[in-house]
Amino acid sequence: MYIKSLELKNYRNYESLCINISPGTNILYGDNAQGKTNILEALYLAGTTKSHRGSKDREIIQFDREEAHIRMMVERNGSTHKIDMHLKKNKSKGIAIDGVPIRKASELFGIVNIVFFSPEDLNIIKNGPAERRRFLDSEICQLSRLYMIELANYNKVVAQRNKLLKEISFSGRMADTLEIWDEQMVRYGTSIISERKKFISRLNDILSEIHQNLTGGKEQILITYEPNVSEEAFSEELKAGRERDLRFGQSYTGPHRDDFCVRVNDIDIRKYGSQGQQRTAALSLKLAEIRLVEEEIHDTPVLLLDDVLSELDGSRQNYLLQSIHSIQTLITCTGLDEFVENHFEANSVFQVVEGSVFHKETGGI
Repeated sequence: MYIKSLELKNYRNYESLCINISPGTNILYGDNAQGKTNILEALYLAGTTKSHRGSKDREIIQFDREEAHIRMMVERNGSTHKIDMHLKKNKSKGIAIDGVPIRKASELFGIVNIVFFSPEDLNIIKNGPAERRRFLDSEICQLSRLYMIELANYNKVVAQRNKLLKEISFSGRMADTLEIWDEQMVRYGTSIISERKKFISRLNDILSEIHQNLTGGKEQILITYEPNVSEEAFSEELKAGRERDLRFGQSYTGPHRDDFCVRVNDIDIRKYGSQGQQRTAALSLKLAEIRLVEEEIHDTPVLLLDDVLSELDGSRQNYLLQSIHSIQTLITCTGLDEFVENHFEANSVFQVVEGSVFHKETGGI
């Protein structure tokens, strides 16, 4: 699996762009704020329908335009697929696969698998539970179409339930409909809890070896799931907390409040780990994610590395670069020094300058 090309129109600082992408390693370099990350964002958006930044469609479209367009060509199992995405300021985005419009994001499942790694991911351990839940959800959605659908349904139910809680608290009306939303929360939520348990179990199987290699055998890592509520007790605890939920207008029970603990040598590094330990654990998590996707799809995902190398020391840079040699990778950076020093071979090098992209010779790397 690899991405063959990308075309952009009216997308952030790109009025028009068309680049061919190598199946191997692609480096995009240039000063900050030139548009390197925008290219990676567009690839991720076309493959998943979501911006890794959490940006809304209207924020991506150029200021004086009403629409933006992304076209991505993907090669998979000997077949070429075309993904077209129209972003609109005041309407839902339009998506077509090979010229056929689709209605749901889940219909993109299986076309392309993308792993995105940014400097923010290095803080996943020390940041709050919301960041770790986002990691869980984005990775499991890569592996399971059912999870993607169940998660979307669950989030809609929670939003509707919260809206209803506020309405009941304000007017006292519609209290008899709360039970219906509770049932829906339990239905979708128990499925999410079950899938997260399975994922973390699989993750631990792969993570241990990667982390030992990264630390020279000095550290043992273990991920422990911390569900807000068990599958068995979900329904009862939701009912028991109803008065509190009504008082605050929020749903306080359910997998939308889950977390996971990262223990290194039996120490909770969320609280007591050094920055080096936290970053090494985060790197291990991303490398384990790549391995999991490979096992699931029997192919390699596309890896997007957004200015990550500058955040890692030399040994971790080397380990990361050695780990990705067989994967199509797009790497953004401000300069090429790291690659020269590591004698790293790149298949394509692009210089990005103020929304223009120039293909460069790779002989110097």
